[in-house]
Amino acid sequence: MGVGNDLRYTPTTCFETFPFPEPTEEDRASISEAARRLDELRRNWLDPEGASEADLKKRTLTNLYNSRPTWLDNAHKRLDEAVFAAYGWPADVSDEDILKNLLALNLERSAPLA
Repeated sequence: MGVGNDLRYTPTTCFETFPFPEPTEEDRASISEAARRLDELRRNWLDPEGASEADLKKRTLTNLYNSRPTWLDNAHKRLDEAVFAAYGWPADVSDEDILKNLLALNLERSAPLA
């Protein structure tokens, strides 16, 4: 890492500069509930009551996300919408606009004070 064109990712350059939203308490509650529900649904799928050892070996996150059932997509959509609301974005914001918005926020927050 760090040789030639290799990028170096460190907490300082990758995570500490990320423009996280500044959520209200209501936003925090919505995000928390959506994240808890997603986690609950995934755990229930990964380790259902009464499943055989053979069945449990097939129940991996990779297999779950490769099959991408509707309930999983819906849970992710709910979490995404809660996060978008915390940013003040519409629920149907495009991937391209997400990237543009995050870059704009990053530049705004990292600009030197006048």
